[in-house]
Parts: sequence; C-alpha cells; structure tokens
Amino acid sequence: MKLGDKAIDFKLSDQDGKMHSLSDHKGEWLLLYFYPRDLTPGCTVEACALRDNWSEFGKRGAAVLGVSADTAESHKKFADKHDLPFPLLADTEKKLIKAYGVWGKKKFMGREYMGINRMSFLIDPKGKIAKIYKTVKPAMHAEEVLADVDVFEAEK
Repeated sequence: MKLGDKAIDFKLSDQDGKMHSLSDHKGEWLLLYFYPRDLTPGCTVEACALRDNWSEFGKRGAAVLGVSADTAESHKKFADKHDLPFPLLADTEKKLIKAYGVWGKKKFMGREYMGINRMSFLIDPKGKIAKIYKTVKPAMHAEEVLADVDVFEAEK
C-alpha cells in the first residue's frame, strides 16, 4: 500500500458480531489501525488514547476501526474492560493484515518472530490512502491523526 492507492476493501466482524466493510465508511475519514494484540500495554495505551479523543473524531466526521488477529471474544473483553467506543475487527485469518502489509518480522528481547507491526492508514472520504503511519507512538497517535485530518480538510 502506498499514498494515493485505493484502500483495500474488507468484510470483517467486530467484537459484537457486527460486520464492517470499507464501503460502510464512504464519504468520511477512516482511521484503520492495526495493532499486535488485545490487552497488552502498548495496544491498551493506543486504544485508550483513541477512546479519550473519540468526541474529536466525531466532530471531524472520522471513524476508527481497530484490527488485529485476535478473536471477537478477545476483542469483546478488551473493548468492555476499557470502554472502547469503536469497533475492533477480528482478522483471525490475517487476510486484511497481510493485504495491508503489516504482517512481518518483529524483534523482542533479541528474538525474531513474525507478527503484526503497529501501523495505521488514514483513508480519505473517497476511499484513498491519505497517510500511512509506519511508526506509531501509541500515546500520541490519536492527536497526530486528528491534526492530519485538520490539515487535509484545510487543503480542500
């Protein structure tokens, strides 16, 4: 995926069993964020920062969808524990994760393994990739995305 590409469509279930697709968000900004695992420290910080800025996303007409390979049941526990107001999509087969290129080598404590790299894609109202966040700082990600939406809107 690169800037300006048409975002890859999908159909995935969230923590409540509701299906979501890219076409559901036509005409609005969408933050599609990929994260490694439910209920882990970095993923919790990122999700809670998005939650804490939720009203600001709403003011900008921007939706948020989180994606990981965890099950819907795991997502439900995560969303309920932290009062997350946005859908968490269960990509247990890693089809969307691989399509967006976020599956790859990772390193932790000197050990290499394959996993989900924390990345996000800001998709514009026409369904094109407006920005790719290859290096995400969990605590600051929500504010960074909101600032970017403001810049893009001001450029219209």
